[in-house]
Amino acid sequence: MPRCRLYLITPPEIPDLGAFAHELDLALDGGDVACLQIRLKSRDGVPAPDSHVLDLGRHIIPRAQDRGVAVLINDRPDLAMELGADGVHIGQQDMPYDRARKLIGADAIVGVTCHNSRHLAMEAGEAGADYVAFGAFYPTETKDPSTTAEPELLNWWQQMIELPCVAIGGVTTENARPLVEAGADFLAVSSGVWKRVGGPAEAVRAFNTLFDELGA
Repeated sequence: MPRCRLYLITPPEIPDLGAFAHELDLALDGGDVACLQIRLKSRDGVPAPDSHVLDLGRHIIPRAQDRGVAVLINDRPDLAMELGADGVHIGQQDMPYDRARKLIGADAIVGVTCHNSRHLAMEAGEAGADYVAFGAFYPTETKDPSTTAEPELLNWWQQMIELPCVAIGGVTTENARPLVEAGADFLAVSSGVWKRVGGPAEAVRAFNTLFDELGA
């Protein structure tokens, strides 16, 4: 099984773009990060204004891509294209996969939230998604999840399907081990990095130490 990797998600609110860019640099200095999703959305699902997403994207996308980190925009293929991002992540309440793919093109990354549903995940895979995301595995500070998932779902997916899977929802270095052991290809983490005591670089280092310990 390939080594698990870290999939960073921005904090839901970023009032100071310069300060966050510095925090992002520190996080990326901490070790391997596969992906950064720009997700500016309140706990009850209200998105930030497009102008704020665009300002943040212009500020941080080049510095992430320069380090080999793929950048995805949550929900909005149109903004992803305008910003030169690598792709988009869509939820079940957002636009359908087919429409997102048509808008963003064949070469972009399109990931799909599948909650705890094997059926939704298989549908997304058959449609052509680049990865599926399962969760929430743990309580999370960034949203009120509509579903909960168990690590066994990751194990089943790995045995059945080659498409990469992302585990999301309240993931920290303290609770990540069962998800990695169950077969998550990526761990999606927000507050587990940005609110880590000791700072984001320490969090990224700790996740990578765990991945190295458990990796193939």
